[in-house]
Amino acid sequence: MSASELSELAEEEERRRRRAPWGVIALVLLTGLALIRNGSGEFDVGPPQPASAAALDTRTASGVFGRTPEALPFSVVDRVRIPAIQVDAPVMPVGLDADGWVDAPPPEDPNLAGWFTGAVSPGEKGTAVIVGHVDNKQGPAVFYGLGALKKGNRVEVRRQDGKTAVFEIYGIEVFAKNDFPGDRVYASKGAPELRVITCGGGFSQQNGYDGNVVVFARLAEVR
Repeated sequence: MSASELSELAEEEERRRRRAPWGVIALVLLTGLALIRNGSGEFDVGPPQPASAAALDTRTASGVFGRTPEALPFSVVDRVRIPAIQVDAPVMPVGLDADGWVDAPPPEDPNLAGWFTGAVSPGEKGTAVIVGHVDNKQGPAVFYGLGALKKGNRVEVRRQDGKTAVFEIYGIEVFAKNDFPGDRVYASKGAPELRVITCGGGFSQQNGYDGNVVVFARLAEVR
């Protein structure tokens, strides 16, 4: 094995060591999932909420799909597209902030999403996570329309290795922040999966949004 190959293996191992166990992340998110602390909620019409028909069913949640494409290697994320809600946004890496919350992109840029680097990259085996604001003080932000998605819609994630991982949505739900089912949302299903998350549910001036909209999707195609 060449020196460059050994170096790549070492770098990948270091990335995997830095990834927090899902049990830890689930506990962090369970305490609040403060992805969008600056969501204003001050608009005449709030963001759409998932329809009951979009909720997960036991078959899809258990992984009853057709043939899944082979998992991809690690790659930094470049861009996310969700054609059904006209999302086409650059993606920046995010981690945990000083308080232990999953960080979010700067709220000043409404068309910017974040890839959580404590998990796998989209297309790798496991559950990747992309987050984004629902709104800011100026109006709707990148994932304002997330709750309007339907099963069968697709999320396209362009990676810096030149590949695009295309995920098919099989569930959209809103979960209360004080009862967030971390294991259900983040546990690996044995295939490349994606979660796209923003704030949702009810809103109050005192506490902000009381829930989180979560999109469940599985790798369907690689371009």
